Amino acid sequence: MTDIESRLKSTIRDIPDFPKPGILFKDITPILADPKLFRSTIDWFAERYAGEHIDVVVGMESRGFLFGAPLAMELSAAFVPARKPGKLPYDRVSVEYSLEYGTAMLEIHADAIKPGDRVLIVDDLLATGGTAKATCDLVRRLGGQVLAACFVVELGFLPGRAALGDVPVQSIITF
Repeated sequence: MTDIESRLKSTIRDIPDFPKPGILFKDITPILADPKLFRSTIDWFAERYAGEHIDVVVGMESRGFLFGAPLAMELSAAFVPARKPGKLPYDRVSVEYSLEYGTAMLEIHADAIKPGDRVLIVDDLLATGGTAKATCDLVRRLGGQVLAACFVVELGFLPGRAALGDVPVQSIITF
């Protein structure tokens, strides 16, 4: 196990029965309280994607914003937020996707990604993969090329990786 992996595993806290009974929530907010660890997390991603000519980093609401925006700056790329409905003021495209119980929707501005843009998807956690797949669908709808999806944490016992199909996935730690 690398230094960053052990630091992340010892810093992320488990919150039982959140947001509902039976769920063990992986709380990443202690990473944000540790500037050196937060910097190391962004650096880990930046090192993997340096030289990939990333045009756009897309982060999903809301914790994907926390990692995506600083990563976009490190990669000299644009940052695009994938938002819940009703949060974006301009022309937008949206996609509805399935959750364990019901559906959800994500939107991005219609002009945020240009045909041919090389896009990196970023979020804090990969679980079932529904949100990440929906984000990939939005990027492709606008003509962007999804190069990869990266996550701080991956729940390896859930089918997130499989849901993303041929999209390469990088996670710093897996539970």
